Amino acid sequence: MTDRPDTPFLDSAAGPADLRRLNDTALANLADDLRAEVISAVSQTGGHLGSSLGVVELTVAIHAVFDTPRDKLIWDVSHQCYPHKVLTGRRDRIRTLRQEGGLSGFTKRAESEYDPFGAAHSSTSISAALGFTVGRDMGQPTGDAIAVIGDGSISAGMAYEAMNNAGHEGRRLFVILNDNEMSIAPPVGAMSKYLSSLYASPMGELHKMAEGFEAALPGPLRDHARRARQLVTGVQTGGSGTLFEELGFSYIGPIDGHDMSQLLPVLRAAKTRATGPVLIHVCTTKGKGYAPAEGSADCGHGVSKFDVATGAQAKGKSNAPAYTKVFGSALTKEAELDPKVVAVTAAMPSGTGVNIMGERFPNRVFDVGIAEQHGVTFSAGMAASGLKPFCAIYSTFLQRGYDQVVHDVALQNLPVRFAIDRAGLVGADGPTHAGAFDIGYMAALPNMVVMAAGDELELMHMVRTAAAHDAGPIAFRYPRGEGVGVDLPERGEIIAIGKGRVVREGTDIALLSFGAHLAECHKAADAMAAQGVSVTIADARFAKPLDRDLIRQLLRNHKALVTVEQGARGGFGAMVLHDLANDGLLDGRCQIRTMTLPDRYIDQASPAAMYADAGLTAVDIAATAMQAAGVRLKRSPQGVA
Repeated sequence: MTDRPDTPFLDSAAGPADLRRLNDTALANLADDLRAEVISAVSQTGGHLGSSLGVVELTVAIHAVFDTPRDKLIWDVSHQCYPHKVLTGRRDRIRTLRQEGGLSGFTKRAESEYDPFGAAHSSTSISAALGFTVGRDMGQPTGDAIAVIGDGSISAGMAYEAMNNAGHEGRRLFVILNDNEMSIAPPVGAMSKYLSSLYASPMGELHKMAEGFEAALPGPLRDHARRARQLVTGVQTGGSGTLFEELGFSYIGPIDGHDMSQLLPVLRAAKTRATGPVLIHVCTTKGKGYAPAEGSADCGHGVSKFDVATGAQAKGKSNAPAYTKVFGSALTKEAELDPKVVAVTAAMPSGTGVNIMGERFPNRVFDVGIAEQHGVTFSAGMAASGLKPFCAIYSTFLQRGYDQVVHDVALQNLPVRFAIDRAGLVGADGPTHAGAFDIGYMAALPNMVVMAAGDELELMHMVRTAAAHDAGPIAFRYPRGEGVGVDLPERGEIIAIGKGRVVREGTDIALLSFGAHLAECHKAADAMAAQGVSVTIADARFAKPLDRDLIRQLLRNHKALVTVEQGARGGFGAMVLHDLANDGLLDGRCQIRTMTLPDRYIDQASPAAMYADAGLTAVDIAATAMQAAGVRLKRSPQGVA
């Protein structure tokens, strides 16, 4: 269903300045139109639907009250920014969301002056907003800073580091806590319980709202605000105020984030009266206003294209199981056979596949919330106790816990098993979610074993190998999406540490693949075979320790050796070159080339288009290999993409 909705109020607003001329009733009507527009657009593009629907009224209210873009609106994570993009001059491109050449699914400084700070990882908004605030106070041409942070994102330590600093600075700053009682998965931990208790606490002695704000509200709203404030003061914190007030913030809330008659007066009062940092607690419903999203398990967090009338999502025909599912099933099998196997994830149980183990062994799977640093050190503690933790975190998110990987895991040589999902380029989520750097940053660490799965069967082998490896930390990476369709046994096999494999024998050129580009190497080899070139394909399996014997064998017996990896420069190929250089083996007759992602970020597109942009297609591999070997590619290989 692609018909555009009827949106007369939204049609009359070209930008935020037009919102400031509307009365409150018109703004509420415009919010209804905006919700319909977001549903219609995302039905055609896919994307983060539930989070965007949850902030429709809040987005309208912020732009109507504050002077954006002079005032800086910063969305934490920013996967909820679709309504914001519609209102800020990008409505004509909203149906290009997450497409090649289209709008980013996140805020992006290069895209609009209304996006003052790019995001996609969580818990950064308050820090950035405080930076803008200091810039304002030091004479930079910027107004107020407003950070919108979700209840899941505020579970991460960085948010509290920022709030502690902001409270100490005492500068005028606005933090809006968007509390929908859910991040990507149901939030966990003490903070979630604290926020949930704000709804259920009994009435008691009334306390004043933050000085000056309550007096600015009309009578009925003033009474409501007093009751709301009672829910978060006294009973929970012994009478001294909320946690946020203890950090130096004036607290207002909770208020209904879908009721414009509450949102608009509170935001106006805050803007008028604030002298220091203010936290406004807004309660919303993820997926609000679209029944299929509200009724789904994840509230429509990430959806593919769908039918607006039914909510039914378009699903591609699956030829092979997804790597994530293969990992989850293999991990569950290891957990069946070894009670010491446990799993840790950072707010992504279904995204990483550990939910499969969680359904079978719920007491052995730990979701720590959006807290990768804690998750890594928590895993290290369990490893030190004698358990066998699998720490399953996307490559791009593991970057957030790298200091802990270095100091708490590798330095102590603790056997934490790192399952690194979303390795390589990931498509519509773009460069913020690409797993480009983990090969280099993990292989740089003493004691670390680093593997990459060439296909889904290899992933099964690596799960079992990791489970059996107690000598120190071990990591294995695998991509997003489907495998290649190989037959899968009930359980994987243990791989000898540091040993690769030859999967195709040839005599002229050797392709040494590390990871899931193995299938592309097969296509390249087929193309070269059609030119009369004999190709060996080897699956390295390990970046650390390298299979030095295999590499030297390939070097001795071929005219050219090309390494191929789905990662940035400084990864597997660099380690091969370094190893060979130290033995004086770069000066022989065999020409060596390394193929990696280029030294730039790759914008969103389909994964195939992104790898084409990166110069890592089968055609690119064949051309590089034949040029190195001094063989001219006579024609473009047929059927190779």
